Amino acid sequence: MDNCLRRLDLNLLVTLDALLAEHNVTRAAERLHLAQPTVSLQLARLREAFGDPLLLPGPRGMRPTARADELRQPLRQALEALTQAVTPSGPFDPAQSHQTWRVAASDYGETSILLPALAGLRSAAPNARMAILALNPQALASQAEQAHIDLAFHISSEAPLQLRRRSLFNESYVLAARTGHPALQRTLTVTQFCKLDHVIVSPDNGGFHGVTDTALAAKGLTRRVALSVPHFLFLEAVLANTDLVAMVPSRLIKHNTALQVVAPPLEIPGFEMLMLWHDRVHRDPSHQWLREHIVRFL
Repeated sequence: MDNCLRRLDLNLLVTLDALLAEHNVTRAAERLHLAQPTVSLQLARLREAFGDPLLLPGPRGMRPTARADELRQPLRQALEALTQAVTPSGPFDPAQSHQTWRVAASDYGETSILLPALAGLRSAAPNARMAILALNPQALASQAEQAHIDLAFHISSEAPLQLRRRSLFNESYVLAARTGHPALQRTLTVTQFCKLDHVIVSPDNGGFHGVTDTALAAKGLTRRVALSVPHFLFLEAVLANTDLVAMVPSRLIKHNTALQVVAPPLEIPGFEMLMLWHDRVHRDPSHQWLREHIVRFL
């Protein structure tokens, strides 16, 4: 098959399609906006390539051979598919879309970025679907390149350099506890802060050290971390139902009335949150629409 394709150029197949439709060289030439001798020469090349006369003289124009009749329908379908493939995409209409988007996010990204955009997304694109995948920072670049994901949300310090990026916001940490927690009813000193029982969302799956501990260590201090959990969702439930406290990203709990927050007694570095995607979808109208929609609801 490869050898057959190398012997033909696309223009010959377009000419053959016109000849099979018109059964007449003159009319085919008019349809293709070519001179009749040019179409006659192309027909000669087609006959040589296929090893078949394809069209024979008849009393009312030209008569297709059996081989030509076999070619007619698959050739028409192939040219239609090729035309569709190379035709520029039109404007994306979310209301008519049946798109499926695959997005990678942590539970923080789900809550702070995707959840605010979800109602608007469902309203604007009711037939579209979204699959949210667990964030795997080490695999982000390959997942995006291989089309396993369309978008990802991750902190700038760990974002793969080979992906396109858009800064969404800068996040800061607050000290959170259940509403009415006695420790948060007064201004805390660093010493008092360190004596509280803390819960941490572990960045290394089961660890008891995070950015807060790094900041404390720089001052020669340590805190009491009594519980390490893998997800922010569970952390919120722990805070609401115990006397543990936690340093949490402010956007995560800003609407949680079961919790109260105060500024921590020491400066903890925040982080920049990015939206990430691969070049393969950079100009795709549906993905451009999705990216802008998400940003609109931040």
